[in-house]
Amino acid sequence: MKALLKPLLDWYLRSLETGGYWLVALLMAIESSLVPLPSEVVIPPAAHLAWSGDGLRFLGFHLTGWPAQIGLVMAGAIGSWLGATVMYWASRLAGRPLVMRYGKYFFISPDKIEGAERWAAHYGAFGIFASRLLPVVRHLIGIPAGIVRMDYKIFSLYTLVGSAGWCAVLCWLGVKIGGDISKGEMHKVTFWLLGFLVVVGAMYYFFVHRHMKAGTAKR
Repeated sequence: MKALLKPLLDWYLRSLETGGYWLVALLMAIESSLVPLPSEVVIPPAAHLAWSGDGLRFLGFHLTGWPAQIGLVMAGAIGSWLGATVMYWASRLAGRPLVMRYGKYFFISPDKIEGAERWAAHYGAFGIFASRLLPVVRHLIGIPAGIVRMDYKIFSLYTLVGSAGWCAVLCWLGVKIGGDISKGEMHKVTFWLLGFLVVVGAMYYFFVHRHMKAGTAKR
Protein backbone atom coordinates (compact mmCIF):
# COMPACT_ATOMS: atom_id res chain seq x y z
CA MET A 1 0.00 0.00 0.00
CA LYS A 2 2.81 2.39 0.92
CA ALA A 3 4.51 1.72 -2.43
CA LEU A 4 1.28 2.67 -4.20
CA LEU A 5 0.39 5.74 -2.13
CA LYS A 6 3.79 7.41 -1.94
CA PRO A 7 4.14 8.10 -5.71
CA LEU A 8 0.59 9.50 -5.76
CA LEU A 9 1.30 11.73 -2.76
CA ASP A 10 4.57 12.93 -4.29
CA TRP A 11 2.78 13.74 -7.55
CA TYR A 12 0.06 15.62 -5.70
CA LEU A 13 2.54 17.68 -3.68
CA ARG A 14 4.50 18.56 -6.82
CA SER A 15 1.27 19.53 -8.57
CA LEU A 16 0.30 21.75 -5.63
CA GLU A 17 3.51 23.72 -6.08
CA THR A 18 2.30 24.89 -9.49
CA GLY A 19 -1.48 24.48 -9.28
CA GLY A 20 -1.91 25.82 -5.75
CA TYR A 21 -5.42 26.84 -4.77
CA TRP A 22 -6.79 26.30 -8.26
CA LEU A 23 -5.89 22.61 -8.09
CA VAL A 24 -7.47 22.28 -4.62
CA ALA A 25 -10.68 23.95 -5.82
CA LEU A 26 -10.81 21.66 -8.87
CA LEU A 27 -10.31 18.49 -6.83
CA MET A 28 -12.91 19.56 -4.27
CA ALA A 29 -15.37 20.27 -7.10
CA ILE A 30 -14.80 16.72 -8.34
CA GLU A 31 -15.23 15.44 -4.76
CA SER A 32 -18.67 17.07 -4.56
CA SER A 33 -19.90 15.79 -7.92
CA LEU A 34 -20.11 12.35 -9.49
CA VAL A 35 -16.64 11.08 -8.60
CA PRO A 36 -16.27 10.09 -4.90
CA LEU A 37 -12.79 11.58 -4.48
CA PRO A 38 -12.27 11.84 -0.69
CA SER A 39 -11.64 15.36 0.59
CA GLU A 40 -9.60 13.66 3.33
CA VAL A 41 -6.82 13.06 0.78
CA VAL A 42 -7.09 16.50 -0.85
CA ILE A 43 -7.02 19.05 1.96
CA PRO A 44 -4.63 17.66 4.66
CA PRO A 45 -1.52 17.34 2.41
CA ALA A 46 -2.15 20.83 1.03
CA ALA A 47 -2.59 22.18 4.57
CA HIS A 48 0.74 20.73 5.67
CA LEU A 49 2.50 22.09 2.58
CA ALA A 50 1.03 25.53 3.21
CA TRP A 51 2.00 25.48 6.89
CA SER A 52 5.47 23.99 6.55
CA GLY A 53 6.93 27.09 4.91
CA ASP A 54 6.67 26.29 1.22
CA GLY A 55 3.20 27.79 1.00
CA LEU A 56 0.67 27.63 -1.82
CA ARG A 57 0.67 29.68 -5.00
CA PHE A 58 -2.12 32.15 -5.79
CA LEU A 59 -1.91 34.72 -8.59
CA GLY A 60 1.88 34.60 -8.54
CA PHE A 61 2.19 34.88 -4.75
CA HIS A 62 3.06 32.23 -2.20
CA LEU A 63 0.91 32.30 0.93
CA THR A 64 2.15 30.64 4.10
CA GLY A 65 0.96 30.17 7.68
CA TRP A 66 -2.55 31.21 8.66
CA PRO A 67 -3.23 33.23 5.48
CA ALA A 68 -2.47 30.10 3.48
CA GLN A 69 -4.84 28.03 5.64
CA ILE A 70 -7.62 30.58 5.25
CA GLY A 71 -7.08 30.60 1.50
CA LEU A 72 -7.16 26.80 1.49
CA VAL A 73 -10.48 26.74 3.37
CA MET A 74 -11.93 29.23 0.89
CA ALA A 75 -10.65 27.30 -2.13
CA GLY A 76 -12.04 24.04 -0.76
CA ALA A 77 -15.42 25.57 0.06
CA ILE A 78 -15.78 27.23 -3.33
CA GLY A 79 -14.73 24.05 -5.12
CA SER A 80 -17.23 22.00 -3.12
CA TRP A 81 -19.96 24.52 -3.90
CA LEU A 82 -19.19 24.38 -7.63
CA GLY A 83 -19.34 20.57 -7.68
CA ALA A 84 -22.54 20.51 -5.62
CA THR A 85 -24.04 23.15 -7.90
CA VAL A 86 -23.50 20.92 -10.92
CA MET A 87 -25.27 18.07 -9.15
CA TYR A 88 -28.10 20.37 -8.02
CA TRP A 89 -28.89 21.83 -11.45
CA ALA A 90 -28.40 18.54 -13.30
CA SER A 91 -30.96 16.91 -10.99
CA ARG A 92 -33.32 19.88 -11.05
CA LEU A 93 -33.34 20.13 -14.85
CA ALA A 94 -33.38 16.40 -15.56
CA GLY A 95 -35.99 15.47 -12.96
CA ARG A 96 -36.21 12.42 -10.77
CA PRO A 97 -37.14 9.81 -13.46
CA LEU A 98 -34.06 10.57 -15.58
CA VAL A 99 -31.75 10.72 -12.56
CA MET A 100 -33.07 7.39 -11.28
CA ARG A 101 -32.76 5.78 -14.70
CA TYR A 102 -29.35 7.03 -15.79
CA GLY A 103 -27.63 7.78 -12.48
CA LYS A 104 -26.19 4.26 -12.36
CA TYR A 105 -24.02 5.08 -15.37
CA PHE A 106 -22.32 7.73 -13.24
CA PHE A 107 -21.77 5.45 -10.21
CA ILE A 108 -24.96 6.64 -8.48
CA SER A 109 -27.42 3.77 -8.03
CA PRO A 110 -31.18 4.23 -7.45
CA ASP A 111 -30.70 2.88 -3.90
CA LYS A 112 -28.20 5.64 -3.15
CA ILE A 113 -30.52 8.27 -4.57
CA GLU A 114 -33.45 7.01 -2.53
CA GLY A 115 -31.28 6.87 0.57
CA ALA A 116 -30.15 10.46 0.02
CA GLU A 117 -33.78 11.50 -0.43
CA ARG A 118 -34.77 9.90 2.88
CA TRP A 119 -31.84 11.56 4.60
CA ALA A 120 -32.68 14.98 3.14
CA ALA A 121 -36.38 14.59 4.00
CA HIS A 122 -35.49 13.81 7.61
CA TYR A 123 -33.05 16.67 8.19
CA GLY A 124 -34.49 19.30 5.86
CA ALA A 125 -32.51 22.37 4.82
CA PHE A 126 -30.11 21.93 7.76
CA GLY A 127 -29.16 18.59 6.17
CA ILE A 128 -27.38 20.49 3.39
CA PHE A 129 -25.03 21.95 5.98
CA ALA A 130 -24.63 18.70 7.91
CA SER A 131 -24.01 16.68 4.74
CA ARG A 132 -20.73 18.49 4.13
CA LEU A 133 -19.38 16.90 7.33
CA LEU A 134 -20.43 13.34 6.52
CA PRO A 135 -19.14 10.65 4.13
CA VAL A 136 -21.23 9.27 1.24
CA VAL A 137 -24.14 11.70 1.55
CA ARG A 138 -21.69 14.59 0.99
CA HIS A 139 -21.52 14.18 -2.78
CA LEU A 140 -25.14 12.98 -3.12
CA ILE A 141 -27.04 15.73 -1.30
CA GLY A 142 -27.28 17.95 -4.38
CA ILE A 143 -29.48 15.35 -6.08
CA PRO A 144 -32.52 15.42 -3.74
CA ALA A 145 -32.08 19.19 -3.28
CA GLY A 146 -32.34 19.67 -7.02
CA ILE A 147 -35.19 17.22 -7.46
CA VAL A 148 -37.38 18.97 -4.86
CA ARG A 149 -36.31 22.34 -6.31
CA MET A 150 -34.93 23.70 -3.04
CA ASP A 151 -34.24 27.43 -3.16
CA TYR A 152 -30.80 27.67 -4.79
CA LYS A 153 -29.64 30.54 -2.57
CA ILE A 154 -30.38 28.53 0.57
CA PHE A 155 -28.71 25.47 -0.92
CA SER A 156 -25.63 27.52 -1.81
CA LEU A 157 -25.41 29.18 1.62
CA TYR A 158 -25.59 25.93 3.58
CA THR A 159 -23.17 24.25 1.15
CA LEU A 160 -20.57 27.01 1.45
CA VAL A 161 -20.77 27.25 5.24
CA GLY A 162 -20.72 23.49 5.77
CA SER A 163 -17.88 22.99 3.29
CA ALA A 164 -15.81 25.74 4.91
CA GLY A 165 -16.27 24.11 8.32
CA TRP A 166 -15.23 20.70 7.03
CA CYS A 167 -12.20 22.09 5.19
CA ALA A 168 -11.14 23.92 8.37
CA VAL A 169 -11.23 20.62 10.28
CA LEU A 170 -9.16 18.90 7.59
CA CYS A 171 -6.67 21.78 7.54
CA TRP A 172 -6.17 21.47 11.28
CA LEU A 173 -5.74 17.71 10.95
CA GLY A 174 -3.24 18.12 8.13
CA VAL A 175 -1.12 20.56 10.14
CA LYS A 176 -1.15 18.34 13.23
CA ILE A 177 -0.34 15.12 11.41
CA GLY A 178 2.22 16.74 9.13
CA GLY A 179 4.03 18.23 12.11
CA ASP A 180 4.08 14.91 13.94
CA ILE A 181 5.41 13.11 10.86
CA SER A 182 8.20 15.69 10.52
CA LYS A 183 9.15 15.06 14.15
CA GLY A 184 9.04 11.29 13.66
CA GLU A 185 6.31 10.94 16.28
CA MET A 186 4.35 8.27 14.45
CA HIS A 187 2.47 7.22 17.59
CA LYS A 188 0.79 10.64 17.59
CA VAL A 189 -0.04 10.26 13.91
CA THR A 190 -1.69 6.93 14.64
CA PHE A 191 -3.63 8.52 17.52
CA TRP A 192 -4.95 11.39 15.39
CA LEU A 193 -5.88 9.12 12.48
CA LEU A 194 -7.66 6.57 14.65
CA GLY A 195 -9.50 9.30 16.53
CA PHE A 196 -10.56 10.94 13.28
CA LEU A 197 -11.78 7.65 11.82
CA VAL A 198 -13.74 6.80 14.96
CA VAL A 199 -15.46 10.18 15.07
CA VAL A 200 -16.30 10.21 11.35
CA GLY A 201 -17.39 6.57 11.46
CA ALA A 202 -19.71 7.23 14.42
CA MET A 203 -21.18 10.30 12.71
CA TYR A 204 -21.76 8.30 9.54
CA TYR A 205 -23.47 5.46 11.38
CA PHE A 206 -25.78 7.53 13.57
CA PHE A 207 -26.64 10.29 11.08
CA VAL A 208 -26.41 8.60 7.67
CA HIS A 209 -26.36 4.79 7.68
CA ARG A 210 -29.67 4.27 9.47
CA HIS A 211 -31.58 6.65 7.21
CA MET A 212 -29.88 5.48 4.01
CA LYS A 213 -30.78 1.84 4.81
CA ALA A 214 -34.27 2.44 6.18
CA GLY A 215 -36.02 1.84 2.85
CA THR A 216 -34.02 -1.32 2.13
CA ALA A 217 -35.10 -2.85 5.44
CA LYS A 218 -38.77 -2.29 4.62
CA ARG A 219 -38.62 -4.15 1.29
